[in-house]
Amino acid sequence: MSEMTNPYEIEQRCREAGHEVICGVDEAGAGPLAGPVYAAAVVLPMGLVIEGLNDSKKLTEKKREKLFDVICEHAVAYAVTSVSEQEIDEINILNARMLAMDRAIKALKVPADFALIDGNRNAGIECPNEMVVGGDAKSASIAAASILAKVSRDRYVTEVLDKEYPAYAFAKHKGYGTKLHMEMLDRFGPCPAHRRTFLRKWEAKKK
Repeated sequence: MSEMTNPYEIEQRCREAGHEVICGVDEAGAGPLAGPVYAAAVVLPMGLVIEGLNDSKKLTEKKREKLFDVICEHAVAYAVTSVSEQEIDEINILNARMLAMDRAIKALKVPADFALIDGNRNAGIECPNEMVVGGDAKSASIAAASILAKVSRDRYVTEVLDKEYPAYAFAKHKGYGTKLHMEMLDRFGPCPAHRRTFLRKWEAKKK
């Protein structure tokens, strides 16, 4: 796994442009058929070295869990927020992702004056910001946010949804459209945790 060559390069440039509190922002769970979408915003002390920090998708679950605690312990501020399945169905997943990220920035105990947003969209995010495509592999702050968002969502799906709706085996597939998940859907139909707008193809096949 390759480490970022200069994990604070973007943050440093923002500092030099006059920004004082810079947060990295990322979301997790845009693709699953069930469960909320999560987002996190993280302000790290400039230059803090966190061994193994990288895009959450490139890390093992065990490594993410370990880094989660390190990030929470050392961050200047962090916040994790979510947008529910019902809200996703009402406003669509793209708007829900933006709303989750905006909520996370606003929930920071130390307000950020600038945000680094992972990806190429920033509609509805009120804090002054810069979009960084592939940011979770370029910026320490965004990588930290990607880990907090991913771990928080996985924990919710495993510890809450799996217990509320045990028939669907949410702990195994985390809500993604795996073969097992589709088999459970065919057998039991949707539960309240499912995003109905994500099930249109499945529903069309049932007719």
